[in-house]
Amino acid sequence: MRHLAVLGTGTVGSVLLQRLAESGTLPVQLCLVANSRWRHADPAGLDPGDVLADLGQAAADADPRFHAHDGSGDLPPWFGPGDVVVDATASEALAAWHPRWLRRGLRVVTANKLGIGGPLLRHRQVQRHSRNGGWYGDAATVGAGLPLLRCVRELRSGGDQVRALAGVLSGTLAWLFDGYDGSTPFSERVREAVARGYAEPDPRVDLSGEDVRRKLLILARAAGHALDGSDVQVQSLLTPALRRAGNAAATDAALASLDAALSKRAREAAAKGEVLRYVARLEGKSARIGLESLPPSHPLAQGGACDNRVAIWSCRYDERPLVIQGPGAGAGVTAAALLDDIRRALT
Repeated sequence: MRHLAVLGTGTVGSVLLQRLAESGTLPVQLCLVANSRWRHADPAGLDPGDVLADLGQAAADADPRFHAHDGSGDLPPWFGPGDVVVDATASEALAAWHPRWLRRGLRVVTANKLGIGGPLLRHRQVQRHSRNGGWYGDAATVGAGLPLLRCVRELRSGGDQVRALAGVLSGTLAWLFDGYDGSTPFSERVREAVARGYAEPDPRVDLSGEDVRRKLLILARAAGHALDGSDVQVQSLLTPALRRAGNAAATDAALASLDAALSKRAREAAAKGEVLRYVARLEGKSARIGLESLPPSHPLAQGGACDNRVAIWSCRYDERPLVIQGPGAGAGVTAAALLDDIRRALT
């Protein structure tokens, strides 16, 4: 039976372990679970339920070979070709290991956007090693498992050409602007999003547009455009006060700096009968991200809550775009996408 490693035990990783405990039918044995503080490893196998029970405890491990977030991404020597490693982190250090894992014949399943949404060289290495013995499951990197990447790739493999795409790619920002008309402080909405778990504990991660930039890069590269990070123009929502904030208290106090400008934008949009959406656009080799005022009839103006919505224009879908919509955020749907990719990796 093949070995399975789960790296990252945050919200998504914990839900994945719960799904693994409930499934009980996969032809793979969980043998390694690690986060930035500790690890459980046993070539004979681990029980996902037992690991979940230990998550609240700080487990010490004297083995220096593996530290999930801030050290080596090397795996135990008994991991070999055909085994599966899941990266459920947002770690740059682990993303750098994706090509090396693939080169060893491992099957990589990831929600970490830095693997194929990071440097263009790494993306190319992942693609090359995926074709030469490895396998890469990335459905959870964009749209939390919505069939966005699969659709773009299948259009290309069928001879179509993706000419443009536009999307609301952040579930957090979708929620923040859904129904926002400027009558209440935007800062209050941000605080509520953090409290509900829709936004990161440091909301600047979402407001910066960096997460959306990575997702757009992944989609653009899947569409055949070899863009690097600097090729994407990003209109961040961060104000100078938010950029300067050095800790959580200062960040919270600086959220009020968002209110006046965004209230004005929302009122101007409402006066035209339009709505605000934070939109990522790819047009040929041009890529940009920013806040837009859209008429209600626009494909991206509809949908609500944390939904992602992507419109794709191609040779086949020229006059009217192909539109894909659904939940684009949440530990449940993201963990389900990881589990689906684990199943595909084992076939």
